[in-house]
Amino acid sequence: MIYIYTALFEPKENGKGFYAKVPDIPGCVTSGKDLSDAIEQITDALNGGLVVAEDEGLDIPSPSSQNSMNIPAGASCSFIKADTLAYRARIDNKTVRKNVSLPLWMIKLADKYNINCSQLLQESLKNMFEKLSKTAM
Repeated sequence: MIYIYTALFEPKENGKGFYAKVPDIPGCVTSGKDLSDAIEQITDALNGGLVVAEDEGLDIPSPSSQNSMNIPAGASCSFIKADTLAYRARIDNKTVRKNVSLPLWMIKLADKYNINCSQLLQESLKNMFEKLSKTAM
């Protein structure tokens, strides 16, 4: 799934780095050594939090408009895009054996043409999830 939320960035008191948070997602806070790092860190935190929420069936809040947010003096805000499908593909690549049943004629043809059924199934499922993710927006 693709989500877009607003993140707030506040300079640290010592002037070295930034605090970052996504106010709409409880607990989605982090920091970075500079603004670029803070953006990278909050994007990772947002993706991780949303993956857990999806897996646990938790309610995922709708993003608030920036106009309705209380933005502290000296802070800045930016839209952050989270793509939980891409995040899962990058982070969670542990393979698990899954038995599937295929007709004998398919197995014979797959063997004849050197088709890797596991790879084909993975690619097909990934394409299907990407299509579903785009339609769910």
